[in-house]
Amino acid sequence: MKYETVIGLEVHVQINTKTKIFCSCSTEFGKPPNANTCPICLGMPGVLPVLNKQFLESSMKACLATNCTIAPMNRFARKNYFYPDLPKGYQISQFEEPLGVNGHINIYLDGTKKRIGLTRIHMEEDAGKLIHGENLGSPENSYVDFNRTGVPLCEVVSEPDLRSAEEARAYLGELKAILEYTEVSDCNMEEGSLRCDANISIRPEGQKELGTRTELKNLNSFKFIQKAIEYEVDRQTRVLEQGDKVIQETRLYDSDRGETFSMRSKEEAHDYRYFPDPDLVPVVVDESWVAEIQKTIPELPEKKRSRFVTEFGIPEYDAGVLTSSRELADYFEKCTTLFSKPKIISNWIMGDLLRELNKSNKEIKDCPVSPEALINLLKLIDEGVISGNTAKEVFEDMYHTQKDPAAIVEEKGLKQITDDSAIDAMVEEVLQANLNSVEEFKGGKEKVLGFLVGQVMKASKGKANPGAVNKLLKEKMASM
Repeated sequence: MKYETVIGLEVHVQINTKTKIFCSCSTEFGKPPNANTCPICLGMPGVLPVLNKQFLESSMKACLATNCTIAPMNRFARKNYFYPDLPKGYQISQFEEPLGVNGHINIYLDGTKKRIGLTRIHMEEDAGKLIHGENLGSPENSYVDFNRTGVPLCEVVSEPDLRSAEEARAYLGELKAILEYTEVSDCNMEEGSLRCDANISIRPEGQKELGTRTELKNLNSFKFIQKAIEYEVDRQTRVLEQGDKVIQETRLYDSDRGETFSMRSKEEAHDYRYFPDPDLVPVVVDESWVAEIQKTIPELPEKKRSRFVTEFGIPEYDAGVLTSSRELADYFEKCTTLFSKPKIISNWIMGDLLRELNKSNKEIKDCPVSPEALINLLKLIDEGVISGNTAKEVFEDMYHTQKDPAAIVEEKGLKQITDDSAIDAMVEEVLQANLNSVEEFKGGKEKVLGFLVGQVMKASKGKANPGAVNKLLKEKMASM
């Protein structure tokens, strides 16, 4: 039997604020355990939470950027459950009255556009972190770090519109780009600023009813999210094909073994006993406030992609890569103000620049080659000072030394040979050494020309002008 995969994602996003959601404790990452705490975020008796306005406005921006309707009144609720890292015994979240509803994000996969619905975006506080004793030299003990307790989160809940692990990854990439463009979150997955839970089920093709779902918790890298979903789909398929039933449960992904394993039975909403938080008044958002926030939203990735295609004449694929982050898009646009050949710029950024950044594990914001330096290199090619192949050598040197490309060319003696008489001598030498190839070319094997050009370039140590080499080779062979 063939099965259809159905996926919905719940993405927890840490909002960019200096202080926590209901108190003035710092949200700074990496502080000593329990350094960023106070009686409010520790849930001491008699304390009262006060909502962080910047968090609310950033959450509204996230809603508008993902096409959600902002509720004119929304309310915080208490989600009751006991975990050791939740000091109050309940989490302040939103349930029946979330901030944003009925949004959508468009994803593009293999040239096809698909709309993914968003059920809701709601505000909530984070819980703490358990540190187990094997990491502290005491295997029999576990410890709790409450620094993350009360850190402001938005939870973005998608409709079950995703049909494959590839679509899930594309959706997360688009959501991450939107959040970064709007500066709502830094989306640093290593520090826990972006975490994903995936609800996964399968059903026979053509069936309308959804299958029994499992939830994968706390996935924190695009690679692991895709692999975990693929494994879980295969696992559920095996279960059904063996005549068994999929159990509704929460599972974790073991990245070392590439497998999911059971964590606990899945709770339903009624298990949490939600009720309105009596310490927090409803949040009233009027139209003028929404309009103010709307003005702060920049050009978003989808619109920028479309503009790059029409304005710069680059392929849709190039535009998709270049707009994957706001910093990368800004880098490309800065380059286009300095050099009027966008496709050449695009090729170099997507090729040599991104390759070196990946090798050194750096983001574009930390790139040692400025737009001005890259364009200086491209102008050297354009002016015939160096060849494209030589430019690749110069670029690698630029990346690691931050030297000016012209200075590197001068130091290493890499200037292109454009003197026809010098090239003529090398061409003559290559032709006399490869008379059989000359006869093959004259007999109609035009591919031989590439071999001969390569021999001349080798003889010139890559410095001969390829255009001049081609021209002279053809002229001399025609007269032989």
